[in-house]
Amino acid sequence: MIRRRLFEPEHEMFRDTVRRWAEAEVYPHAERFREQGMVDRAVWLSAGAQGFLAMYADEEYGGLGLDDFRYDMVLSEELSARENGLYIPLHNRIVAPYLHKFGTDEQRARFMPGITSGETVLAIAMTEPDTGSDLSGIRTRAEDKGDHWLINGAKTYISNGILCGLVLVAARTGPNRHDIGLFWVEADRPGFSRGRKLAKIGLKSQDTAELNFDNVQIPKENVLGDPLGGFRMMIHNLAEERLMGAVQFLSHAQRAFAITLDFVRERKVFGKPVGTYQNARFKLAEMRTKLDAAQAFVDHCAQEHLEGLLTPELAAEAKLLASETEGFVVDECVQLHGGAGFMEEYEIARMYTAARVSRIYAGSSEIMKEIIGRGLGLDDRKPPAAR
Repeated sequence: MIRRRLFEPEHEMFRDTVRRWAEAEVYPHAERFREQGMVDRAVWLSAGAQGFLAMYADEEYGGLGLDDFRYDMVLSEELSARENGLYIPLHNRIVAPYLHKFGTDEQRARFMPGITSGETVLAIAMTEPDTGSDLSGIRTRAEDKGDHWLINGAKTYISNGILCGLVLVAARTGPNRHDIGLFWVEADRPGFSRGRKLAKIGLKSQDTAELNFDNVQIPKENVLGDPLGGFRMMIHNLAEERLMGAVQFLSHAQRAFAITLDFVRERKVFGKPVGTYQNARFKLAEMRTKLDAAQAFVDHCAQEHLEGLLTPELAAEAKLLASETEGFVVDECVQLHGGAGFMEEYEIARMYTAARVSRIYAGSSEIMKEIIGRGLGLDDRKPPAAR
C-alpha cells in the first residue's frame, strides 16, 4: 500500500477520533440500520455533537470554521469503508456547500445551525423519474407568483429522502433548457410529501425515496441565488461531488481488499491456504496495483481541489477511475471468497451489491467519458475545425 502524502498529522489525529466514534456509535448498530432501511436520527445528532457536520460553517452557526477538504476526506474514508447508511458526505460536501457558498446571510442564519447540529438532515432533489444524468432535462417547474414561487413535480432516487428536514430542489424556471432555479424546501411545507422508500439491491441501510411537490409555496427568501442560475451552480459543485464520490469508492474497495486478504490467509483448499496458490497471489497483486494507482490519482485530484485547480474533466476522470476500480476489486474479492462470497452473512457479499451503484450515481461512467472526451475537443455539438 502506497504512502499517502496528502494528510498532515492533525488529519490523522482526526482519523483516529472518527474511527473511535464510528466503532462506538455507528458500526454496532449497522445490522439494525439495514433491517429498518435507515439510520437513527440519534446518530446524526451524535455526529453534530462531535463537530463532524459542515465543519467549514462559521462558528456563529455551530461550525468549526474549518474549510479543509481533507477533513471530509478522512470522515468519508472511515464511514464509507463499512456499510452503515450514515450518508454524511452528501450532507457535508454535496448539499451544505450550496448554502455556504451561494446562500444569503439570512439563509445561513436560518438553516446552518440545524445542519451543523444534526437536527436538520439534508437532501438534494435533482433526479426525476424520466431524467437521470441530464440535469438540463428536468421537468419539475417553479413558477414566479409575485410574492412567492410555486413548485410542482416529482423527484426520485433521493438519498436521505426519508430523514431529510431540508431539501435543495432543482426546478425549471424559464423557457430555455438551462433555466433552472434552486430552492430550499423545508419538509413541513404544505404540498411537500415523501413517496415510497425505495428498495435497493445494495446500500440497504441508507434511506432512498421519492419526493413529491404539489403546489408547494416557497417564499422568495428560499431561492438560492439567481432563479435562472441554478444550472451553473450545480455544474460548479459537481466537480467536488464527483471527487468525494471517488474518495468513498476507493475506501470501500480498500476495505474489500483487506478483508479478502485476511480470508485467503485463513481459508484452506486441498490443505493449503487459498492465498498460497498462484492464482490468488496474482489476483491480489493486480488489485493492489490498481488500488495504489487509483489512490495516488485521487489524492492528486484532492490536492488540485485544495489549490482551486480541480477541473470538471479531472473530477470526471477521478470518479470514473475510482468507481471502475471499485467494481473490479469487489468482483474479484467475491470470486476469491468462493461460495462464501455469495452469502449475505459475509461482508463481501453486501459490499458487492453496494458497489454496483457507484458507476451510476453522480453521473454514470458513460457520462464521465462524455465529459472527458469533450474536454479533448471531441464534441459532436461543434462543427469540425477548418483545415
